[in-house]
Amino acid sequence: MTRTDEKVRYLPESKVEPLTPSSAASGVENVLRILEGRWKLVILFHLFGGKVLRFSDLERAIPAISQKMLIQQLRQMEADGIVRRIVHHQVPPKVEYCLTDWGQALCPALDALLKWAARKEPAEG
Repeated sequence: MTRTDEKVRYLPESKVEPLTPSSAASGVENVLRILEGRWKLVILFHLFGGKVLRFSDLERAIPAISQKMLIQQLRQMEADGIVRRIVHHQVPPKVEYCLTDWGQALCPALDALLKWAARKEPAEG
């Protein structure tokens, strides 16, 4: 009879190199490049939780953003693999946006940032 532990296959160790100060700095630069822009994080928060929103819904949800800027930010996030664009071929055209699995995985990290920011004590003035 074979033993259970011989049947279980473990995933190979990830091939991620240990972080050094320079590789960590480079990683932070890459993350900031992906998330840079005044509106990207706001758009992400509106799409978290598996929401699928039409372009017009995003426009209404973020009234201070121009249409041009919303389009630009969504295109950049789509190119970076954070947002998925769904085009329904109909008249009038219908375009929806949702987060990819990788984009949705940002949620805990951004929640942690919000909690971190909330811990700041107000400045005395």
